[in-house]
Amino acid sequence: MEGYKQDFIEFMVESNVLKFGEFTLKSGRKSPFFMNAGAYVTGSQLRRLGEYYAKAIHDKYGDDFDVLFGPAYKGIPLAVVTAIAFSDLYGKEIRYCSDRKEAKDHGADKGNFLGDKLKDGDRVVMIEDVTTSGKSMEETVPKVRGAAKVEIVGLMVSLDRMEIGKGGQKCALDEVKDLYGFDTNAIVTMAEVVEHLYNKPCQGRIVIDDNLKAAIDAYYEQYGAGQKAE
Repeated sequence: MEGYKQDFIEFMVESNVLKFGEFTLKSGRKSPFFMNAGAYVTGSQLRRLGEYYAKAIHDKYGDDFDVLFGPAYKGIPLAVVTAIAFSDLYGKEIRYCSDRKEAKDHGADKGNFLGDKLKDGDRVVMIEDVTTSGKSMEETVPKVRGAAKVEIVGLMVSLDRMEIGKGGQKCALDEVKDLYGFDTNAIVTMAEVVEHLYNKPCQGRIVIDDNLKAAIDAYYEQYGAGQKAE
């Protein structure tokens, strides 16, 4: 596993973004883990978050793209901090763009988008926190493709939960890939999280012990899409 992935896993735990216990998800599923990207709140956390996204995007998609598109609301700061990090790390100026939940009908920046306008020929990387059901892509992809003749290069999320999506067969990221025809990736998968944290010290404690590992395995027996987190 790449070093930046190991660092990112520990960063999620350190930032109290990735939690373990008993959680009820929006879908109604009872999960032994939960990720809340809204817990990244400080300047140093956001700077590091942008760097991890930039490294993962550069690793998977290189730098042959023009725009980072972050769906409102959580995708807005993700696109901003990652564009900054891309400039700092790779010397490439990437524009950012986000959609508005409600169109602005006044001022010089009126319309449905924040940031720079999408242009014909733009190559776009979508950026999100986590995709569980793929619902946000249902709303966002038509907006992006309807704004200009763009090519969506791919989607990057922070964590692949590796569980079945709406269709009940494949994980949400694979469903998005099949439905819209662009690549999908995550900075880390839940399998990589378990591999890195199981019975190993992190932040001075064992985060995933035998009992929690058993709960995660049981969750994936019921909801897993393909490979279990092991």
